[in-house]
Amino acid sequence: MKKLNRIVNKPDIRKLTSSHKIFSFIKDKYGIPPNWQRPEGFVSLCRIILEQQVNLASAEAHFKKLNSYLKDFSSEEILKLTDDEMRACQISRQKAKYLRALSQAVLNNEINLDSLSRLNPSEIRERLTSIKGIGNWTTDIYLMFCLQEKDIFPLGDIALITTIKEFTNVKTEVGIIRFTNKLKPLRSLAAYFLWYYYLKERNRI
Repeated sequence: MKKLNRIVNKPDIRKLTSSHKIFSFIKDKYGIPPNWQRPEGFVSLCRIILEQQVNLASAEAHFKKLNSYLKDFSSEEILKLTDDEMRACQISRQKAKYLRALSQAVLNNEINLDSLSRLNPSEIRERLTSIKGIGNWTTDIYLMFCLQEKDIFPLGDIALITTIKEFTNVKTEVGIIRFTNKLKPLRSLAAYFLWYYYLKERNRI
């Protein structure tokens, strides 16, 4: 199973840190990042939707409120919630639409989240981004955290872009893409290191 193909492993760490001094520096200063993982499936994807464009603490609070309100965290129960109930769980109108769109797609068998791990990343991206509210960032996080794909870099992630700019003279979108392309085929591991540095520097771990 893909879960065994972990992003953070000793051979890949050696390869990345020996090839790119930025990651050697992070390792020397803060050590090795956690191998962040989440279960595959509906609940994790909903959590990632809630994390769009907000800090992780807020997203976690909103998820916990929603989770405690629902009898069962399922597509059926999500679709039963009224707008007022969504607001009571601190879910914005926009994200309520996204959660409902995902729930409806699951119920209509438009997507089978349990079967995604059998597809390649481009096929997974095509299926997920066909659902309203799921774009490339959400797909990237799901591919990395839930499916443990080893060569993903979320270019829409502000923390990652901020950290790249902090370490390099790269400022443009084209330059950032060129920088991340040099990290293939270990872009996910590189992203984990950059996230780890970002969080440690700000005392958020």
